[in-house]
Amino acid sequence: MISLSFPYSYCSYLVLDYYHPFFSPQIQNSLSMSVLLVEAFYGGSHKQLIDLLRENVEDCVSYTLPAKKWHWRARTAALYFMQAIPASPSYRVLFASSVLNLSELVALRPDLATLKKVLYFHENQLVYPVRKSQDRDFQYGYNQVLSCLVADVVAFNSSFNMESFLSSISSFMKMIPDHRPKDLDKLIRPKCRVLHFPIQFPHVTSRPEVLLSPVEEEKEGLLSLSSPPAPKALCLSPEPEAAILDQREGTGQAEAPSHPREERGPGGGKEEGDGGEESHIRPLHIVWPHRWEHDKDPELFFKMLLKLKERGLGFQLSVLGETFTDVPDIFAEARVDLNDHVLHWGFMPSKEDYLRVLCQADVVVSTAKHEFFGVAMLEAVHCGCYPLCPNALVYPEIFPEEYLYSTPEQLYKKLQGLCRRPYVVRRHHVKVDTSSYSWAARKEDFRSLLAYKEDHHP
Repeated sequence: MISLSFPYSYCSYLVLDYYHPFFSPQIQNSLSMSVLLVEAFYGGSHKQLIDLLRENVEDCVSYTLPAKKWHWRARTAALYFMQAIPASPSYRVLFASSVLNLSELVALRPDLATLKKVLYFHENQLVYPVRKSQDRDFQYGYNQVLSCLVADVVAFNSSFNMESFLSSISSFMKMIPDHRPKDLDKLIRPKCRVLHFPIQFPHVTSRPEVLLSPVEEEKEGLLSLSSPPAPKALCLSPEPEAAILDQREGTGQAEAPSHPREERGPGGGKEEGDGGEESHIRPLHIVWPHRWEHDKDPELFFKMLLKLKERGLGFQLSVLGETFTDVPDIFAEARVDLNDHVLHWGFMPSKEDYLRVLCQADVVVSTAKHEFFGVAMLEAVHCGCYPLCPNALVYPEIFPEEYLYSTPEQLYKKLQGLCRRPYVVRRHHVKVDTSSYSWAARKEDFRSLLAYKEDHHP
């Protein structure tokens, strides 16, 4: 499929002859596409979704803006796309994320107003956490409400996202000093549906581990007696039929390492083996794979780790995730304070490197104050990590109660116990079916979403 980004003047977009020799065959082909993908913040999960749709749904063309300066994207992207998207009689469906003010775009481009307009919510601004209520910028949430009113279909990546948005519209509109609109949620709800974000999981291979019996797992408080044991995920390959990527620098070959994730302690001794002998047990490897922003509450995460360090508990740490212009100061402070525990720090150079770290880790932690789906947590679980999540936001919708904590004290106690017995979590089978969130499971729903019916009336 095709992704383009090039400017057109507002006064010329309606009269462009897209078969004119001026246009290259690639551009002419793009103008014959029927599905228009528009992304104002092309990064993270927004980028993943656009890429998946473009590669797997026929007749898609995309127009995007880089994932920078989110606030300006939300304010002005419609004006940019008014000029960047050329006119075409072939368009039938317009798909956009809720970062874009869809109402502005279709007002500026009346030719797009007649399309089937699909709005996808990765997050919503009505419940985005702010430190003080007066800090909330009314315009961002207002834009999303307007976009819903002009859309034909509104899809959310989780039930939590949808219900938190719809239930907050009435109170949000009370910020208007007078002449407030009423019952907007009743106008929007019939258009809404939940369509979980589709993740293109890597193929993860595993080898048999020494498993605890169900009674032992119950004793450790990790599983119910009825839960079946399963092998720990170890390593990955980008495609199911591919071999494990060689980790040696400078090789382009693929081979399967004989011991892809052999458990060794700092002195090189193997972890507790079949005979029950304990040598040097490799410390618990904790991973935090989230955006480096305040809404992920890195302050709480690092506070827990510093407490573990003060108690003399051993652990290893990988802090991954994307960084943007403003990085909270806590990251620089924690890098110094936790230096002896750090294995990986910062954004990984490739998706393969990122996933390989997840496969090497034992526990993935979320301390988020703002999460509507959580791609990183599910990717980590798919790679074999034991999840620890807040008992709030979207997490109860996806993760069973045993993986949730309600207070910082509960989080600390869980981490403390796992640091003392890392072998237990390495043999634990996480009770989350990640395949139900895969692209393979969701692709037909998305293809149906982007299908056009001749009897469509905007």
